[in-house]
Amino acid sequence: MLVAIAAVTLVADQVSKFLVIKHLAPYGTWAPIPALSNFFTLEYTTNTGAAFGLFKAWGPVFVAVAVIVIVAIMVYQNEVPQEAWLVRLALGLQLGGALGNLTDRLRVGHVTDFIYFHFWPVFNVADMSIVAGVILLGFTMLREERKPSAPVPKPNESADSNPPASA
Repeated sequence: MLVAIAAVTLVADQVSKFLVIKHLAPYGTWAPIPALSNFFTLEYTTNTGAAFGLFKAWGPVFVAVAVIVIVAIMVYQNEVPQEAWLVRLALGLQLGGALGNLTDRLRVGHVTDFIYFHFWPVFNVADMSIVAGVILLGFTMLREERKPSAPVPKPNESADSNPPASA
């Protein structure tokens, strides 16, 4: 499941970026929904840095970080039980997003961003997937933390024994 989610995410990210590059000039803007043009547009930008365009000269560092994150997810996913599908979904989204932005950095030296809500910096499908995966993983961890744990049986009683009835 994790690899399938990552693959779908990677393909969606790369296809969307290809379409933006093909149909918009660099720094060009398109309002797919004209009535929302003051709120939402597609704007073709590039980013050599991190989120919000921070640390523009650190491109090689972000390549190394992405590789470490990808390896960590691939190793960690082996520890996740098959029935923990929300965790696998979260990790798949994060893996696909990391692979999408890493692909850009290795192929062209920058990340292509294009989704622009005018109150937030421009981002892309990979960024959305990473953020959604982190939020979902956090939600899942909080939910697990709140589950009451099963009582641990005392050494002299079995887990399925009933306490003696009071007289």
